[in-house]
This record gives sequence, C-alpha cells and structure tokens, in this order.
Amino acid sequence: MLLGAKLRMFRERGGITREAAGERIRASASKISRMELGRVGFKLRDIEDLLELYNVTDTKVLAEFREAVSESNRPGWWKEYGDFLPKWFIRYVGFEEAADQIRIYESQFIPGLLQTEGYAREIISGGSEPDPVVEQRLQARLTRQKHLEDVNKRIWVILDEAAVRRPIGGRERGPEIMPGQLRHLIHLCENYKNVTLQIVPFEVGAHAAEAGSFTVLRYDDHTLTDIVWIERLTDGEVMDKPTEVEIYSKAMTRLSVSAATPDETLSMLKDMLKDLEEG
Repeated sequence: MLLGAKLRMFRERGGITREAAGERIRASASKISRMELGRVGFKLRDIEDLLELYNVTDTKVLAEFREAVSESNRPGWWKEYGDFLPKWFIRYVGFEEAADQIRIYESQFIPGLLQTEGYAREIISGGSEPDPVVEQRLQARLTRQKHLEDVNKRIWVILDEAAVRRPIGGRERGPEIMPGQLRHLIHLCENYKNVTLQIVPFEVGAHAAEAGSFTVLRYDDHTLTDIVWIERLTDGEVMDKPTEVEIYSKAMTRLSVSAATPDETLSMLKDMLKDLEEG
C-alpha cells in the first residue's frame, strides 16, 4: 500500500496518466490503479521502468523502492494458514498487519484480537467438536494477537454490552469460558497502555452504529488513507473512499462519547466477573 501510494505521488507529480504508465510496463491503466492501491504484487523491473518514466533519479529513493519491493513480496506470517482461511479474510489481515491504529466496534462478540483461546475456539467451531481446520484457524487468530504486544500499534475497541454479556459456550462450557474471557479483558485494561477498551451500556439505547460491527484501520504515513472493514458471514468488504471512511470514523467518535469511559468500563467488567463467580 505504501509503495503504491508513493508510485501514485510520483506519477501525479510528473503529470503522467495511468494509461501512459500502463503502456510503459505493457499493462493497462487499471493495472496501474491496482498497483497504486496496493492490491497486486510488484515486479522490480516494472517499478524501475515506472520510476524512470516518472523521472525519479535520486539514488536513495531508488534504493528505498528496491527494498520496499522485496519486502512487499515477502510472504506474511498469515500465508502459512492460507489453506484454512478464506482469501477475502487473508487480504484483510494484510491491511491489519500494516495499520498503526486499529479501531473496532463490535456488537455481538468479543473481537478476535481480544479473545482467549477457549472463547476463540468456541466461536470458530460454532460449538461443535474442534477439527484440524478449526485448530489452524484458531492458531491464526492467536498469532494475530501479537499486535497487543506492539506498543507502537494503538488498539481502540468499543463493545456493545451485549457482546460482553453473551454467554459463549452456553450452559455447559460458558461457566468456564466467560470468567476467563472477562479476566483477560480486565488484564488488558490494566496492563496494556496501547489498548483502549470501552463498553456501550444497554442504557444508552440507540446509538451511532446500529447497523452493526466495523473496523477502521489508520496509517500514520499520510500518503495512505484510512480504510474501513466490514465482515459478513460469507465475505468481507474493504472501503477506502474518503466519504465512506469519514462516515464510519465519525460514527466511531460518537460511539466513544456514548460509551462508558475506560475507567468505568474496567469497573463494569469487574462487576460482571463478580456476578459470574457468585452466580
């Protein structure tokens, strides 16, 4: 994405159309568009030809591009799970990996980044007996949670109260799963400075995200736009149009105002845990 954004910057600076750029590398204008959006891989020869067309001669810049091409084509950790994860979700994981800030609103469940192993296994398996596919997807989800250890990656999660109170595991496994999940959320609140957690209490009523869950990914490099991720049962959608992103970003801001503060959220979680343990 970063490489593509910089290519677009140099192309526009030189007043060169996508059609002209495509002709230079024996490709279409749509291929140039996909390259600039970071949606296709890169060949070093194509990048060098484009930079020559764009009259980029600075040796330092050229070296940075060569290194970036090598890095962008290097398989990410998630490729290991490619046979077990949907292709549309693998694409999202790449966006998430590169993000500097992950902002999540979840209305139904604890989001994957914050799930305990027991909670995650129950969600992925749908309550059925685990199988090899479930276990591989579980490992992929737990590997994603390394973001929590990256102090430079900011994670801000707003949960509907229903998402926290939903008894995952039912009567049989819920009494074991839910207390552990709540303790994990409390631990994150108390010990992870890069993680902010808020709960929207039932008493708030209708709020800014009645349409459902979504994620906003933000990149510190200003050449990259924020993107919104909407996940459905059979696929997911990446939105990067500024007008759409702005709507979801504003919704997230309004949610943060409606939600309990981080300190109030911590107190709510402790009260919920106490109710489970005493019940």
